[in-house]
This record gives sequence, C-alpha cells and structure tokens, in this order.
Amino acid sequence: MGLKKKNKISTAFSTASMTDMIFLLLIFFMLTSGLVAPNALNLKLPGTSKSKIQIDSKTDDVSINKSGSFYLNGKRVSAGDLEAALAKKARGGDLDITISPEAGTAVKYVAFVMDIAMRYQINAILTSEEK
Repeated sequence: MGLKKKNKISTAFSTASMTDMIFLLLIFFMLTSGLVAPNALNLKLPGTSKSKIQIDSKTDDVSINKSGSFYLNGKRVSAGDLEAALAKKARGGDLDITISPEAGTAVKYVAFVMDIAMRYQINAILTSEEK
C-alpha cells in the first residue's frame, strides 16, 4: 500500500529580500564613510628636489639621533622637557617645526615628536639626511 504525504516541504530559498538589504547597507556605508574625517598629522613631507629650502628663522628644529636623544634648536632636552617646551611655544600661536632624525633613527622616536605636533596643532616638516 503506497502512502504518500500530502504536505511537501519546499526546499527553495528566495534571496530577493537579502539582496535588497545588502544594497541598502552598501548605500549606508558609502554615505557615512565620507563623513568620517581621518585623524591625520599635519605633516608636510619633503619633495625629491635637490634644491635647498630656505627655512624661516622662526622655525624651531627638533633633531633626533640614533640613540633617541632629542635636541631642540641644538640644545639637548629630555622627552618630557621637549613636549613641555613645544606646548609652551604652541600656546603663543602658529608654531612651525622641522623634525630632523639622524639616518638610522628608530621610527618610534620620530613618531613621538610627530604625535606631540599633532596634539598641539604644530605644523611639522620632516626632513631627511641624504646619504
């Protein structure tokens, strides 16, 4: 005796509503990503020209040697004193500094000075030594 089930389960799956949701999410993320401002450094990188750039006498120079010692305008300062000195000078208005790391200096020391420049809204120019 052949008994057959009257209710058959359909195994078909409709993806029409899922594509609509993905499309709406795509539009949402495209619109909101344009509103997010990146937290970037105000950093002017040197170009590839061979000409010497005339630096204004009001520009302070932060030099860093390989061992991580900091020099502000030729005078050796500690990391804490460097931040305090730059913060004090930045309160007076626009401050421009050049960051001059010695060849082979660890990136963490340069990033430390760049972080100070970003926090106090100091215009920083990263210079490099030619080999």
